[in-house]
Amino acid sequence: MVISARNLGQTYRSGGRTLTVLHDISLDVGAGEMMAIVGPSGSGKTTLLGLLAGLDRPATGSVHLLGQDLAALDEDGRAAFRAANVGFVFQAFQLIPTLTAVENVLVPLELAGALRSTSAADLRARASDLLGRVGLGDRIHHYPSQLSGGEQQRVALARAFAGRPKLLFADEPTGNLDAETGAVIIDLMMELNADAGTTLVLVTHDPGLAGRTNRILRLARGTIADGQG
Repeated sequence: MVISARNLGQTYRSGGRTLTVLHDISLDVGAGEMMAIVGPSGSGKTTLLGLLAGLDRPATGSVHLLGQDLAALDEDGRAAFRAANVGFVFQAFQLIPTLTAVENVLVPLELAGALRSTSAADLRARASDLLGRVGLGDRIHHYPSQLSGGEQQRVALARAFAGRPKLLFADEPTGNLDAETGAVIIDLMMELNADAGTTLVLVTHDPGLAGRTNRILRLARGTIADGQG
């Protein structure tokens, strides 16, 4: 299994009391699978995504990614593991404003230490090619402030796939976009994902996007309400 989670729970302190956000979540995700996590606001979707991606530590339970027990890694170790194996697409794009589109796409490659095994020119060519695939071949030297929301998310998609990740996590990738632009982003993400054979886990309120995956996991009040774990 690419992802194996067992008995995940997460709690937070709020106003002097303990708030349980997730309770006893167990699931497996196989190689090449596309899974959407859906549910009402406050059901724990983004919290679960963060635990599966190793961005947060669970209060209880365990997560294995690609056979690696995330609990066995410290924060730096988890960051290095993500850099080598995982791509991300966020609702808020998360581009670095002082970098051009092509420089933003190069960031995960630099974090993964790809410069040690591939020339800078080859990496830049890979980044430029990805930007061309998402329709931004003529905007590679533009800064995020010079791009529309849809164009910024295209840059984010190119960045997510730059390191040829085995896993892609997406958190509301169309949440900040209008319906027409969001549909284009969905098509691009699915096309890139299919070509790369990446395992995809995404959080969405968009039924159209969820319907494009081959598995839907529904959460309610921090537990799995529907969809095989």
